[in-house]
Amino acid sequence: MASFPFDPEASFRAAWDAVAIVRPVPYTLFTFGESELPYVLVVGASEPRQPVSITHGEVRITRPLIITPDNARPEFRHFFEEGEAFAGMIDFLLARTAAFRHLQFSNLQQRPELVSDSVEEVVSRINRKLDAQDEDRVAVLTAPYGLGGVAVLKYAADRVLQSAPGNIQELRERGFLPEV
Repeated sequence: MASFPFDPEASFRAAWDAVAIVRPVPYTLFTFGESELPYVLVVGASEPRQPVSITHGEVRITRPLIITPDNARPEFRHFFEEGEAFAGMIDFLLARTAAFRHLQFSNLQQRPELVSDSVEEVVSRINRKLDAQDEDRVAVLTAPYGLGGVAVLKYAADRVLQSAPGNIQELRERGFLPEV
């Protein structure tokens, strides 16, 4: 796992900056119901000359149709291993951000595949394959060893934040929010 400063806020910022969305997608989340965000995650090796990990997955973000006190906090499923360093901190931070309230995040992953290429070579190969298939709905993410969950969360958070203005406008158009 990558090492970061002891200060929790600095550690979180360093981890967030260490991961990347190297192939973003242009699609926004649905205002109502469930949105599916497919991705390919490339995680660097734990040690030099060790294999790189490739994981295909999908984040499902669900907005409840009825908001109750029980679903007031965001819920994250299968993003982090039990006891992983940033899990509690991320939950704490995102629970206080209005754009994330009432959302359920579920990360569904296949088993990782190990390859001996570098992260850059793997990303290049994946991008060529997606381009050849005219695939524009699959994001490509990269992370240092031990930060795969942070990369997937960053991708989901990016889609939530990019979608918020359009979702708010749709709510206004349907009469759920007052016009400004």
